[in-house]
Amino acid sequence: MRDTDHMTEIDRVLRGQATGRDDVVRSSWRRCVESWGLDPTRPSPAHVVSDAQLRSHREQSERLIAIARSGLDALFRQVAGQSYVLLLADAKGVTVDFLGDLRQADDLRGAGLHLGADWSEPLAGTCGVGSCIVTQKAITIHQTDHFDLHHTPLSCTAAPIFDTSGQLAAVLDLSLLRSPRAKASQDLAMGLVRTSARRVEMANLMAMTRRDWVLRLSSSPEFLDVDPEAAIALDSNGRIIGLTHAAQAALGGDAPLLGQRLDQVAELSVDELPDLMRGRPTEERLICLRDGRALFGHAIAPQSARLPRGRPVLPGGLSSLAGPDPAMQSVLAQAARLSRSAVPLLITGETGSGKERLARAIHMCLPSGTPLHRIDCAGLAADALVNADWPDHGTLVVKSPGDLDPAGQAALLRRLADTRLRVIAASGTDLAAMVRRGEFRADLFFRIAGAGLDIPPLRLRQDLDWLVDRMLRRGDGDGLRLSAAARAELRSRLWPGNLRELAMTLDTAALLAEGRVIDVPDLPPALLDPRAEPEPAEDLRAILLACHGNMAQAARRLGVNRSTVLRRMQRAGLKPQP
Repeated sequence: MRDTDHMTEIDRVLRGQATGRDDVVRSSWRRCVESWGLDPTRPSPAHVVSDAQLRSHREQSERLIAIARSGLDALFRQVAGQSYVLLLADAKGVTVDFLGDLRQADDLRGAGLHLGADWSEPLAGTCGVGSCIVTQKAITIHQTDHFDLHHTPLSCTAAPIFDTSGQLAAVLDLSLLRSPRAKASQDLAMGLVRTSARRVEMANLMAMTRRDWVLRLSSSPEFLDVDPEAAIALDSNGRIIGLTHAAQAALGGDAPLLGQRLDQVAELSVDELPDLMRGRPTEERLICLRDGRALFGHAIAPQSARLPRGRPVLPGGLSSLAGPDPAMQSVLAQAARLSRSAVPLLITGETGSGKERLARAIHMCLPSGTPLHRIDCAGLAADALVNADWPDHGTLVVKSPGDLDPAGQAALLRRLADTRLRVIAASGTDLAAMVRRGEFRADLFFRIAGAGLDIPPLRLRQDLDWLVDRMLRRGDGDGLRLSAAARAELRSRLWPGNLRELAMTLDTAALLAEGRVIDVPDLPPALLDPRAEPEPAEDLRAILLACHGNMAQAARRLGVNRSTVLRRMQRAGLKPQP
């Protein structure tokens, strides 16, 4: 087609005349002129972002690039010798990964089939990547389908890649500098990019939800274990917390799947998922959907919780308080055993560590309708305790009893003397030490401290990633996620404000982030960073354990270099993990 013929056809489309082009192409041509202000008479070369901009785009896509790379390598091997170029573009249209024949490097770079090329539709016009971003559907833009005359020799087939919350994360594109004239020649390329995009989404879901149940789905049992069509991730309560894009169609219905319970879409509960694990013939792993259809399912248990069948699930709200942290799981197991007793509990821990949340979760284990009462002793005068209306049953959470003066301690003891209240005290101070120093009444201490639960500080917990992901899911419905660099920065902090500080940090970062990815510049600085010199052996051991033996991460957390950590380990008799 001559250049004048191409421009004439675009003009006819703009005037609403039929030309034989696909609806997708015609709609894109109209957007190029009416929305993006592009001129079909002025060919423009491919736009390549600066090195600094490319580094930024690649850093924000670092995790997805790593997950997708093995799939991209496999796809490129499938088309080896056919002159295809494989591009991975981020959701903004910038090429962040590239596989191609380096012998064609100059031609590919001139055509924009290279790292750093910006293929967004407002800039490049109708093209595989850009039009895929707009339509969020797999698409082939073949030769003169392109709006810009500079791109009309190309044939580009692209498929969208969605993140676990259903938001567009990237585009996978298979392109040719020169191709056969017929658009149907790219049908095989369409099948390949669709399959590869689906597999990348599956790998991303599996990587993001290692600590949750994953249910993989297939319409036939033969491919269920090796190449399933869709998948969803579920929390311990059976709610859908992540999905591949095909899961929406596989499970049916127009309502968004995120947040729904599994038993709302299928005749299946989370407790029945172990019956769908490997070891049972695939043809027997049938799931009946609420709309009458049936699929085959393969359930994958949480990696951090491969527990024997029959182990009781934590009651009430206890199961939602921690991820795979041994110390916290031990605390929660004790809390579960003590929850329905009348034993008064003393919960200790640093400020912001979640003492009141644990108290409320223990109360939730009681029969529905049991009232919950709360007293904050900070600044509370004895008269207020004496004159206040006093509950006669239920759970009483006593916050900061160590702040009471002697008169206030006496008043509280008297009010508790003949009550039927279940007392749960939450203290950030060491009440036992105060008793030894004569600063806190021993009789009141034993009245509120029948058993103790000590919450570890966040800096020593091993479930920071779990907590971050949970807070992001709970606080944002638009699929906000962290860049790898931002996640590493969060791991390096000491968190003197514990969970409260972490939540405020993420809330602030969500407001500062311009897109759906929170990066390091979006994180507010740590306002209080108490790095001590030097760490006692037990503290150093605990920090290394929280960092899973990663000395570089421990060094960032302590504000020292790696060699200093190694010297301290040697002095303390600690050995690096292999």
